[in-house]
Amino acid sequence: MTSSEIRQAFLDFFKSKGHTIVPSAPIVIKNDPTLLFTNAGMNQFKDYFLGNKTPEHKRVADTQKCLRVSGKHNDLEEVGVDTYHHTMFEMLGNWSFGDYFKKEAIAWSWELLTEVYKIPQDKLYVTVFEGDEKEGLPFDEEAYNEWKKHIAEDRILKGNKKDNFWEMGDTGPCGPCSEIHVDCRSEEERKQIDGKTLVNADHPQVIEIWNNVFMQFNRLKDGSLQNLPAKHVDTGMGFERLVRVLQGKQSNYDTDVFTGTISEIEKIVNKTYAFSDSKQDVAFRVLADHIRAIAFTISDGQLPSNTGAGYVIRRILRRAVRYYFSYLDYKTPLLFQLIPHIAQQFEHVFPELKAQQDFVTKVIKEEEDAFLRTLDRGLKRIDELISAEKTVNQINGKDAFELYDTYGFPIDLTRLIASENNLSVDEDGFNQEMQQQKNRSRAATAIDTEDWITINEVAKTSFIGYDNLETETKVVKYRKVKSKNKEQFQIVLEQTPFYAESGGQVGDVGQLIINNEELKIIDTKKENGEIIHFADKIVSDFNFPVVAKVNAGRRLQITLNHSATHLLHAALKEVLGKHVNQKGSLVSPDLLRFDVSHFAKITDEELRKAETIVNAKIRENIPVVIKEMPKDEALKLGAMALFGEKYGDVVRVVMIDPNFSIELCGGTHVGFTGQIGLFKITAESAVAAGVRRIEALTGEAAFQYVSEKTEQVKIISELLKTKEPIKAIEKLQEEKSVLGKRIENLEARQLVGIRNELLQKDELLNVKTQHGQEFAISFIGSVIEVSNADALKKLALDLKNNLRDYVAVLGANIGGKPFVAVGISETVVTALNLDAAKIIKENIAPLIKGGGGGQKTLATAGGQDASNLAQVIEAVKNLIV
Repeated sequence: MTSSEIRQAFLDFFKSKGHTIVPSAPIVIKNDPTLLFTNAGMNQFKDYFLGNKTPEHKRVADTQKCLRVSGKHNDLEEVGVDTYHHTMFEMLGNWSFGDYFKKEAIAWSWELLTEVYKIPQDKLYVTVFEGDEKEGLPFDEEAYNEWKKHIAEDRILKGNKKDNFWEMGDTGPCGPCSEIHVDCRSEEERKQIDGKTLVNADHPQVIEIWNNVFMQFNRLKDGSLQNLPAKHVDTGMGFERLVRVLQGKQSNYDTDVFTGTISEIEKIVNKTYAFSDSKQDVAFRVLADHIRAIAFTISDGQLPSNTGAGYVIRRILRRAVRYYFSYLDYKTPLLFQLIPHIAQQFEHVFPELKAQQDFVTKVIKEEEDAFLRTLDRGLKRIDELISAEKTVNQINGKDAFELYDTYGFPIDLTRLIASENNLSVDEDGFNQEMQQQKNRSRAATAIDTEDWITINEVAKTSFIGYDNLETETKVVKYRKVKSKNKEQFQIVLEQTPFYAESGGQVGDVGQLIINNEELKIIDTKKENGEIIHFADKIVSDFNFPVVAKVNAGRRLQITLNHSATHLLHAALKEVLGKHVNQKGSLVSPDLLRFDVSHFAKITDEELRKAETIVNAKIRENIPVVIKEMPKDEALKLGAMALFGEKYGDVVRVVMIDPNFSIELCGGTHVGFTGQIGLFKITAESAVAAGVRRIEALTGEAAFQYVSEKTEQVKIISELLKTKEPIKAIEKLQEEKSVLGKRIENLEARQLVGIRNELLQKDELLNVKTQHGQEFAISFIGSVIEVSNADALKKLALDLKNNLRDYVAVLGANIGGKPFVAVGISETVVTALNLDAAKIIKENIAPLIKGGGGGQKTLATAGGQDASNLAQVIEAVKNLIV
C-alpha cells in the first residue's frame, strides 16, 4: 500500500463505523493561550471534552497536522538522528464524544490493524494503565478485560502513569490510555529476545503505533483531577510510523512519505542519500522533515518572526539551513525549491499549501537568503569560541547570546553545534542575557492564573452582541489573574453582548452593573470557546443579576472599519489580482490595518484605484447581508475563507453585493455601506516576505484626516506665497541642489587650501624602527576648522597622496563636539608597528570622552570633550618619538 492508500483505508474504515470524516484543524492554534501549535489530534476537540461546546457529530475521524518542537512534547533534538521522530507529523484519529468507550475503541483498533492492514498478531503488544496510588487512580481493569477478548494475556502489559496516563499539558483533559506497540525486528531477533521486554524501552524497532486515550478527567491548575461531564475516546496513530510498519521499512524516512522529498534534495545538491548515520544523511533527513513543518505552518497563516510561534518556525528553518550549508556543502537557498514537490504530494489531503504555493515559496526563500547572509560569519565565530582556551566544557551564556543576537543563531542551533563538539551550552547564562534585553524579556508578560470559581451552573453560554449592546444576564464563573505584576479578573457571563477579540477585530469594552456596583470591562477575549470579560476589580457579591453594557460609540467605529476592510479586500483583488489574500488584520476603533499577500510594493496609483473603488461602494449604500448557511454552500457562492482558520459545518457569511464581496466572517458589520461615510488609505508598507500592510481610516476619523491634510496644504501655500505649492517646492528643490553643488565646490577648494597649509607645517622626526634602525618620518599635527567630520577624514586621506612616510593627527571642534582623524602610511605602520585604530581607542578616545575605530592606516573618533584636542596631538607624537 502507498502512504495515500494507507491514509484513505483508515478514514474509510471509521466511516464504515459511523464516523464523520472532518478536515485537519490549522497547525497554528488560535484563542488558546496554553498552546502555540496543534501538538495532538485532540486539540481541535478540546472544548467538547471540557463540555464548553456541543459536538456536531458524536463520532468523527481525521488526519491532523501536528507540530512538536517546544514545551512538554519536544522532539526536535531527535529529528533526523533517529528513525521515527518528526517536527510536523500526521496523527490519524478516531473520536467519540460521550458515545462509545473502551469496548468499541479497542475492538476497532484491533480489527483495523490485523484484518485491514494485515499486521501479524504475534508482532503486536498492548499496554494498559496499572493505576497510581498517589493520584488515587485504580488499575484500568475494564481495558484489560476488553483486550483479553482479542490478544493473549501475556501480550497485555501494565504501564505506569508516565506511559499510560495521557495529559495534553499541565492542565486540561486527560485520562488512562492503552497503547499498541509493534515489533518490527526480524524473525531471528524476535526468537532471541522476547518483544515484551522491549516495549517502552526506546528500542528503534519496537515502537508504539497507536494510543487509545480514554478521556475521563480534567487536570486543574492545583494538580487535582476533576471528572469530565462525559466520557470520551481520543485515539492517535502516528501516520508516518504506520506507513513504515506496513511498507516493511526500518525507518520512517525510507517510506514514500519522505523518499520523494529526499530524491528532490539529491537532485538539487548532486549528492546521494546512503541510508546511513553519517552527518550527510542526517542532513537529508532533517531537510525532508523540516520542510513539511515550515511549509504547512506558513500556509496555515504563521509567518516566521522573532517572537512566539513565528520564532519557532524561524528556528526550524535556520536549523535546516545550517544542515545543508555545513553537511551538503550547499551555500544558496535550497528549502524553497522543495515546495512544488510537497504541495503536489499533499494536494488532496492538505490542499491549502497548493493553493498558496507561490506565496509560501517566496516567504521561505527570503528567510533563507536572510539567514545565509550571516550564517557563514556565525559558524566562523562559533569555531573561534569552540577553539578558545576559555571554552573547556561549555560555551558560556554571553557567547551563546552573541550568536543569537548578532548572527541569528537560535539557542537550539548553538546547542546542536556544541554537542557535535562534545560541549554543552550555559543555557542559564543565555537566558539571563535574554532577560536583560527588555524587548526579548518574557518576565514582564508572565501570567499566573488561578482556577475558576463557579457562581452559577449553566447548560451553555452565548453571544448576543450582533443584535444587542445591552442585556440582563448572570455571572457563570470568575477567576483572578496576575499579569505584569498587576491583578486582573476574568469573568464569564451566561449571555453577553460583548464581542470577544477574534478575526482581527478587537474586543469590546463597557461595563457590568451588579447590585448597583459598576464594574469596568477593559477588554474581551475568547479562550477555549468561552468569552472572557477582563476587569481590574470585582464586586463584593456576584449572586445578583448583571446588566452588561457595551460601549456603543466605540463598537460603531469598529464596525465601520470592519465592513470597510471587506470592501478593501475585494478592491485589492480587483486592482492587484486574484492572488491577493488576507494575511492578517487589525480592526480597532481608531483605524483598520490590513495585511495582504503581494510580492511587490503597492504603488500609489494602485492604492488610489483601490480607494476609489471602496468609496464608490460606500456611496452606492449597498445593503450588508449576513446569513448563516452550510460551509459547502457558502464556498459554492464564492465566499472567501481565510487560510489557517477553522470553520464549522455552519458558517456566517457576510455579503456586500454578491458580485463584489462575499466572506466568511464572525465580526460585526454595518447595515448599509453608506454608514461608513468615507474611506481613506493613510499608509502602505512591507511587514514580511511577500506581505504588504495597508492602514486606513473611515467615517469621522477619515474626514478629520482629510481636513488636516487640506489645512496643511493651505498653510504651505501661504508660506510659499503661491496657489501651486507643488511647483513652488519643486523649484526650491532645484535651487537647493544648485546651491549644494556650489557649497561642495567651495568646501573642496577650502580643503585644498588647508591641505597646502598643513604640508607647510610638516615636521621631520627621526625615530627608530622596531628593529632598531634609523627612520625619518613626516609628522603633521593640527587643530583645524572644518564644517563636518567627513571633511576631516578626506583631509587625512588627501595627505596620503602628498607624503611618503608620515603620521597625521587632525582635530576639529565641530558644533562643540571634538572629532579626530589619524592617518599613517603603510611604510610607517610596518616600520614602527603602529595601528591607527588602536591609537584611537587606547590613546585618543579617553582624552575626548568618546570612541571610534577604523583601519591600521586610517581611523577616526568623536567625543564629548573638545578641550583636549591639543593634548591629543601631543599624545600621538609622544607615542612615536
